[in-house]
Amino acid sequence: MGKQKTYDTALKQERAVLVGVIRPGEKAEETREYLDELAFLVDTAGGVVEHEFTQKMLKPDRGTFVGSGKLEEIQAYVKSEEIDMVVFDDELSPSQLRNIERELEVKVLDRSNLILDIFAGRAQTAQARTQVELAQLQYLLPRLTRLWTHLERQKGGIGMRGPGETQIESDRRMILEKISLLKGRLKLIDQQNETQRKNRVQLIRIALVGYTNVGKSTIMNMLSKSEVFAENKLFATLDTTVRKVVIENLPFLLSDTVGFIRKLPHHLIECFKSTLDEVREADILIHVVDVSHSHFEDQIHVVNETLKDLGARDKPTIMVFNKIDAYINPEHTNEDGEQTVLTLDDFKKSWMALNNAPALFISALHKENLEEFKQLLYDKVLALHTERYPYDRLLY
Repeated sequence: MGKQKTYDTALKQERAVLVGVIRPGEKAEETREYLDELAFLVDTAGGVVEHEFTQKMLKPDRGTFVGSGKLEEIQAYVKSEEIDMVVFDDELSPSQLRNIERELEVKVLDRSNLILDIFAGRAQTAQARTQVELAQLQYLLPRLTRLWTHLERQKGGIGMRGPGETQIESDRRMILEKISLLKGRLKLIDQQNETQRKNRVQLIRIALVGYTNVGKSTIMNMLSKSEVFAENKLFATLDTTVRKVVIENLPFLLSDTVGFIRKLPHHLIECFKSTLDEVREADILIHVVDVSHSHFEDQIHVVNETLKDLGARDKPTIMVFNKIDAYINPEHTNEDGEQTVLTLDDFKKSWMALNNAPALFISALHKENLEEFKQLLYDKVLALHTERYPYDRLLY
């Protein structure tokens, strides 16, 4: 008998290269941070990053985003290293996507498409799946033509135009009908959620908000003693989870929401606005920050801008700086231009001096300063409850 063949059935990680544009005024460390985040997105999606390309430009090239010279350089690397996909750290126009794919002859994704793919893989409930599918179809609609490049009419060719255009129009109608259907389905889900929120209106409501992967779900588990899914990946939580929490004799509702991120595709923001109703209708926000992250102040800005878009920027907010156990003293330039080390105590003092909002410094993983956190929550919820229900003597 001959030797039996064996086959490797394990799924192999797709090998990717990243492409970013450095704009005027952008620092090298900012570019590094952006590409690191894009690499984390690729890792979350199940791929592995092999190389990165950057290009300094006043503005992206209209045809190929990075210009023909850089695209040739990327093409040479992709072919020699047998790369599976190329990921751009910006949203590409339909024509840019089509041109780049034609040149590179591999799968090309932009940041929006990558985030949509991660959301699609992590959506669990009917609402999240519907929201993601709607966002994907809205993203796909203007890019339909690139799916039919094999039917493009060659110069002088006869009979090639009709079938391609007919198929594209047919697909466009199907997608528009599906979009209408999904919007109707979401409207019905929103009405059901609104009824649920009205049924629990008496309790004070608190919402956890923050950049993705800052530890919101870990804090949720710590306070509610429940098992909300948490892991070191971007967008571990898509569906809003609501738990009843009791501190001493005082109950309130705590919700964990999807994490924010810079350049979040506008399709996703629109589709997930109903999920983020918990943020809009909360009485108090807990803004969770990963204080160990080298650019956490930029992340605070992204979250604040997203809250502004949602109409929730002016809500009472408690700043919670999480992961103090992982804080590494960064270098800091003082007023005299000297480089000094910024300790956690230094940062606490500077934050308290510059901001009036209450702030806490905790480690949700190691439960550091947990009692101080609970006491602040108790005081805030009790004050609101007393103001709203002055004749309710059951709680105090």
